[in-house]
Amino acid sequence: MQTEGMQLERARKAGSKFLNPVETGIGGFSTMLKVLPLYLKNKEETEPRRPLGPFRTDAAAYARAPETGLRITWFGHSSELVEIDGVRLLLDPVWDERAAPVSWLGPRRFFAPTLRLEELPPVDAVLISHDHYDHLGRETVKRLAKLRPGMRWICPLGVAKLLRNFGVAEGRVTELDWTQETVVRGCELGAEVSVTALPTRHFSGRAPWNRFETLWTSYALQGSKHKVYFGADSGLWDGFEAIGKQFGPFDLTLLEIGAFNQLWHQIHLGPEGAAKAFELLGGGVLMPIHWGLFNLALHAWRQPIERMEELARERGVTMFVPEPGQPTEVCRGEAVRSVWWKLPG
Repeated sequence: MQTEGMQLERARKAGSKFLNPVETGIGGFSTMLKVLPLYLKNKEETEPRRPLGPFRTDAAAYARAPETGLRITWFGHSSELVEIDGVRLLLDPVWDERAAPVSWLGPRRFFAPTLRLEELPPVDAVLISHDHYDHLGRETVKRLAKLRPGMRWICPLGVAKLLRNFGVAEGRVTELDWTQETVVRGCELGAEVSVTALPTRHFSGRAPWNRFETLWTSYALQGSKHKVYFGADSGLWDGFEAIGKQFGPFDLTLLEIGAFNQLWHQIHLGPEGAAKAFELLGGGVLMPIHWGLFNLALHAWRQPIERMEELARERGVTMFVPEPGQPTEVCRGEAVRSVWWKLPG
């Protein structure tokens, strides 16, 4: 990888389709032909044999501001509530039963939502990384749009139309190109957090025929005292080092570890990729996301976190692995090692 002097840039397009920051293959019909036999022969425990949980969020916890100034509630997969220096941000919320275009078919949740959307504390903005079903839940958006009509939404280019179609009010959405920044003001304390959209190596589209027509992104969050990087979905690329240098060091780095396979390694990190990306970003504390809620690949459902734990021990990585639904404070440089995933399931 050549990163010396690399500059992060706005997104480029070829016609109506956005381009990745580096050449990337996402696989087509030929990849599907390779994957289908693997699925048919697969004997891994891709879904828990017994129900997980129940996990429950005590909504009363949000009446107290985090003592450290940074608190995370992980709801599973890539959905979390980030409370950072007086501002609350809801990232990629998916309360839907399935990560799919229909309610009766497709990857189903391993456990129920840890609290009802009605129980969420006041949220200053919702951040959407891209339009895939496991990151943008239609029913979730519809319900939030009715419950919190004045709430602000932040998304990459092209996604605002989809949000409006799901009921988000006109004028409540801010679209960002890569490297663009917006400021979110906390409704309770008046604090401010800057949100910067940054390139990732992935793709978009809610159907095979509309891939790349909207942008995909990661986010750097910077409050008065803390910095958080939300990596969303991405394959490994040299831009991680540039992000770390220009926007870090981060107090917490959220990187995906699940739904990976060598056939699509250019668009998903997996544990090995996450370990390398974390190193390029400058280290700190790693929170694995994009695992533990949906069956989206061939590997066993526990395999991503098991492998990530092995790599963390080998490389001295400080891990932040909270139990689903538990508001958990981030103490600078300290590990959180919940083992909820080792319970029978």
